Amino acid sequence: MSDVTAPETTEPLTLFTTTWCPFCNRLKKLLDEKEISYAEIDVEDDAEAAAFVESVNDGNRVVPTALYSDGTTATNPPASQVRAKLAELAGA
Repeated sequence: MSDVTAPETTEPLTLFTTTWCPFCNRLKKLLDEKEISYAEIDVEDDAEAAAFVESVNDGNRVVPTALYSDGTTATNPPASQVRAKLAELAGA
């Protein structure tokens, strides 16, 4: 599955989610409260996104999966970790 490429986005953060995932909803709520922008892709509506998520999670479709602009990913990250990574990427 290593041949799977990440979907294109202009945001420094892309979240791969589902509508029914409580962990996804909590992460989005916490990021929204801090006015942190992100692109969101529902893996149930996008087969390529689902394949990407599986490729970075040992074949499992684990959400939320975060993709950062430097190409790194995090599986079910806490909002504080996401904020720290975005600050790092921004050079703050």
